[in-house]
Amino acid sequence: MMDNGFHNIMIDEIVKNALMEDIGTGDVTTLSTVAADKTIAGKFIAKESGVICGMPVVERVFALMDHSIALGVLCGDGESVEAGAVIAEISGRAQPILSGERVALNFLQRLSGIATRTRRCVDTVKTTKARITDTRKTTPGLRALEKYAVKTGGGSNHRLGLSDGVLLKDNHIRAAGGIGAAVKAARKNIPHTLKIEVEVENEHMVREALDSGADIIMLDNMGIDEIASAVKLISGRALVEASGNIGDKDLLTVARTGVDIISIGALTHTVRAMDISLRFG
Repeated sequence: MMDNGFHNIMIDEIVKNALMEDIGTGDVTTLSTVAADKTIAGKFIAKESGVICGMPVVERVFALMDHSIALGVLCGDGESVEAGAVIAEISGRAQPILSGERVALNFLQRLSGIATRTRRCVDTVKTTKARITDTRKTTPGLRALEKYAVKTGGGSNHRLGLSDGVLLKDNHIRAAGGIGAAVKAARKNIPHTLKIEVEVENEHMVREALDSGADIIMLDNMGIDEIASAVKLISGRALVEASGNIGDKDLLTVARTGVDIISIGALTHTVRAMDISLRFG
């Protein structure tokens, strides 16, 4: 159903949990006012411009509600639309469509919001070598979908989870006894296939990370001049990632310092949902 390793079984589990959360023991409004044999037809309409993401999830919502519901997707994931565009058409029994409407829209609006914001960031830095990535600052239980939305918007994924790579942050460094000790311990205990990234806050820490042989150096909450100086100091000996309140900085200016990666937690943790509605004819 979805690429990038996101399988139907994972999506169905997420969708089932969302439906159970919303419907509970029954949709009393719909069941008490709409006849079981009533049929309806409607359209999903974009009320603003943006990048669509989440249509396969919408398909699963209604398939789980009632396999006889017909959903015609007119705009696939990754497509840009203007306000007023009809994204999809739906028809079938009214009860399951009405009961699944809010859950379907919640997924579609949020994931499209993430894809839209990511696309804007990617377009902003397209004249540079910098890649836009997400972080682990995701909605609990929705990480796979939100990271899929980042990819749909043209961005790249950072770690999916803690098992994907070593990222030594300030607390790890303190607990391990310093950058050198932390990197040495990690090298000794992890497979050779995993990379080691070190979070640094100043030039002294950059030098320590370089001396320890870090594969990636994350410049955390540094100013533009500090980032530029660090990139020059590292000089290709490690990948350079800029992070920390990036949403408050000029993205193009950050990218022009020469960093390889710009990670933005706000892509997922403070995104505004895209305005999409389902209107019945």
